Amino acid sequence: MKTYFAKTPRLIMRIFSKYTWRFSFNKKEVFLTFDDGPTPEITEFVLSELKKYKAKATFFCIGKNITKQPEIFQNIISDGHAIGNHTQNHFNGWRTNDHEYINSVLDCENVISRTMKNTVNPKLFRPPYGKIMSSQARMLFKKEYKIIMWDVLSGDFDTSITKEKCLQNVLKNTRKGSIIVFHDSVKAAERMQYALPIVLKIFTEKGFTFSKMK
Repeated sequence: MKTYFAKTPRLIMRIFSKYTWRFSFNKKEVFLTFDDGPTPEITEFVLSELKKYKAKATFFCIGKNITKQPEIFQNIISDGHAIGNHTQNHFNGWRTNDHEYINSVLDCENVISRTMKNTVNPKLFRPPYGKIMSSQARMLFKKEYKIIMWDVLSGDFDTSITKEKCLQNVLKNTRKGSIIVFHDSVKAAERMQYALPIVLKIFTEKGFTFSKMK
């Protein structure tokens, strides 16, 4: 079993308060995010499910995957979702020197900008694995990036949990303004594809909207 929090503790949010962990408590609004794509069939499944509920989301894409799957990337944009930077090669910030890490972010930024052409896109960044050094974060802030974390982690990447547990991680911990992490990756597909449609249905019935980040 991997060690992680399905619900991010408030203490961590306070310590790293410059990162974005969640949004307003005042609106019945949640923020779905999908990391590691675009991935054939899996990202397309996500887009199809979101469309059923007129839901918007934010996709934190890996640069090399955008290059491999430009048509799927364009479909994300055409459907009106937001795009975030997830580095060019899914680097772990704790294991990567600052220069190499920032260059990977910039490489991904270039791929996104080149593919989106003149489309205005917010400078959103999510560190792979949620692991980033403070020095790396400072460099990204200087480049006007927002570092987007989360308060609800589905655990869909965890092959040791059931798809039902993945669903419960989301249902039990999501509140107004929550940022929820799923992955549109091969590894996470079985659990994500089970949980996502139910999450969309239940929270829509509760009167929530699903919004993208700006």
